Amino acid sequence: MNVQRPHIPLEAIRAEVAECHRCPLCEGRTQTVFGVGNPEARVLIVGEAPGKNEDLQGEPFVGAAGKYLNELLAVAGLARDEVFIANVLKCRPPSNRDPRPEEIQACAPYLREQTRTIDPEFIVTLGNFATKFILKTDVGITRLHGTLQRAGRFKVFPIFHPAAALYDGSKREALENDFTTLGVLLKS
Repeated sequence: MNVQRPHIPLEAIRAEVAECHRCPLCEGRTQTVFGVGNPEARVLIVGEAPGKNEDLQGEPFVGAAGKYLNELLAVAGLARDEVFIANVLKCRPPSNRDPRPEEIQACAPYLREQTRTIDPEFIVTLGNFATKFILKTDVGITRLHGTLQRAGRFKVFPIFHPAAALYDGSKREALENDFTTLGVLLKS
């Protein structure tokens, strides 16, 4: 059954969650990036916290990782305007360490609001932090990537972060295989 969702302009979504930058866990960021894309998308892609390029340009997945993500989306039969990309996990510590439970908990309300607003069929988590955040697990991306999981009513598909393949060429094949699998899942 296809449920009609009310359209909420992306500017309204950004405005609603913009106050997250007041969170003390996010200090030092020049700007917080929530998300861009199609609010009616079947696929919500949740990435790691925004980096320097995202902060400067105000959009998630720019630069080399963004270009590679576009290529990977094409492998799955998707274009960037057919998904919603969220860097809702803004509280990731700058030191790149795994977050403490209280840090994950601080971001949880924003993620819940995101999934309610976009209401995706699939949530694709990119990287270890996003996967642990969404699935509420200690199991890492190395074990979970490419396997369909459940988080409540959502189908969750963990995948390595595209930036990982830029630094570690051995992950490139796994990423491409996982996006191929995502394309198959979307067609079934």
